[in-house]
Amino acid sequence: MSLSRRRFVQTAALGAVAYSFPGMPVLARPRTRRVAPSDMVRFGAVGVKGMGWSNTNSFLKMDAFDCVALCDVDEAVLAQRSGNVEERRGHRPERYGDFRRMMERNDLDFVVIGTPDHWHPLIMLAAVESGKHVYCEKPMANSMGEADVMLAGARRYDKLVQIGQWQRSGPHWQQAIEYVRSGVLGNIRTVKTWAYQGWMKPIPVQADAPVPDGVDYDLWLGPAAARPFNPNRFHFNFRWFWDYAGGLMTDWGVHILDFALYGMNAGWPKSVVAVGGKMAYPDDASETPDTLTAVFEYDDFIMTWEHATGIDLGPYGRTHGVAFIGNNGTLVVDRGGWEVISETEADGQGGRRAKLDAPQPIAVQGSDLDRHTQNFAAALRGEAPLNADIEVGHKVAVTAHMGNVAFRTGRKLYWDEGAWAFAGDDEANRLARGIEYRAPWKLPTF
Repeated sequence: MSLSRRRFVQTAALGAVAYSFPGMPVLARPRTRRVAPSDMVRFGAVGVKGMGWSNTNSFLKMDAFDCVALCDVDEAVLAQRSGNVEERRGHRPERYGDFRRMMERNDLDFVVIGTPDHWHPLIMLAAVESGKHVYCEKPMANSMGEADVMLAGARRYDKLVQIGQWQRSGPHWQQAIEYVRSGVLGNIRTVKTWAYQGWMKPIPVQADAPVPDGVDYDLWLGPAAARPFNPNRFHFNFRWFWDYAGGLMTDWGVHILDFALYGMNAGWPKSVVAVGGKMAYPDDASETPDTLTAVFEYDDFIMTWEHATGIDLGPYGRTHGVAFIGNNGTLVVDRGGWEVISETEADGQGGRRAKLDAPQPIAVQGSDLDRHTQNFAAALRGEAPLNADIEVGHKVAVTAHMGNVAFRTGRKLYWDEGAWAFAGDDEANRLARGIEYRAPWKLPTF
């Protein structure tokens, strides 16, 4: 059988579902082993320019981890990162321009995925189907529908999938959540989340241009719609175009919203509404809103999300964070630490007194990203559960995308959890499914 005619095929015992990853071989049933503490852990990374490299570099800080394979559609990036690995490990990893070739290897314990968001589903599913564990950059998917498929695939193949929501491994975040759940704050009716990003400036409009030398642009597009190459959509700025990502709502939102949901033990919202647009830079090249406010309604509290570019002075004077607002006080937490602001009450003598004895502000030490990769290493050895597994990633990705869908429809949407759909809104449900995959790429079904 020629390689071009091969494909993933799930065994009959698992339902005989055929997968459509073009050019892939028939693969054996996945391995389920964990890594012994004495073993060298071998891994590969796909998409290694930005966070893909940050994640890879974090794993290389651990002596027992060795990066033996790198994949990127940009030859210049591959050459640079191959040299970086050589500096750390004394050898150059094998280089690939196509992730499908990397997945043919049976000597990789796991794969790091650091590609643009629209590629996460197909690469993650290819990895778990071929027997590899996964460390996948956030957000785990570029739509609600893709997140559902990824969750089903991870469950079916029983592989470890850590999502790069590294705040889940931060001690001060966990301490803040413990305080929230202690009940000291009193009844919490509102939770605010936000990301104000003053560093973000307008993206100047640029004309389409020739594909840079050494870039496989067709593979970079993958399942996204065909269109001429434009520098604005490549590398970092892909985040601001709907075909590839979800803007600040999913870029920062999955980090921040995650802790609102976590602290409140939240289920799924009953409704969501979002308003905003391109209000800071209306004529720049981006598609996603630079200013947005979303309101998520739950049974006993509401959660708000705000983002704004070009502004640093967010709520409580912080560029980002979560605020749990209770009857007795408010806990505010961000990447720098957390603090409690007490409500006051009459002291019976004409003055005011604090309702609670707030702890001293808690500061941060060390790298939460390194703690997150260390947690994944411990899970590989069977020594600890994942801090941000596929369930965690799925919950917050779907929630964040709900906000984007509400913004794009311009309507208040009502979520029917039983039907797993927006009630009576075909347009919203179409947007929830995500982009229509460009042939020959297809999203698997389970």
